[in-house]
Amino acid sequence: MARITLSSTMEDDFVTLLLPTDTEHTMDQVAEAGARDVIGQRVAARPGRVLRVRRLGTKQLLARNLTVHDAGFREMEPIEIVFE
Repeated sequence: MARITLSSTMEDDFVTLLLPTDTEHTMDQVAEAGARDVIGQRVAARPGRVLRVRRLGTKQLLARNLTVHDAGFREMEPIEIVFE
């Protein structure tokens, strides 16, 4: 277990946040942590929609059970949290 900070943006938000994570966190945990201070503040909740993670600039959603370590994220790598 090691700490890694990602650069996170949320779909429909204009702010980039620093998101401290752990290498053992899953993409579901990353998405939840990244959305915690955004949904209900600058982005409306979308009940029934699942939060997903992808690398910034790509369309491919990462598997929900994939860990930060297994995704091969590097320090300050940019990600985007989107609604599926």
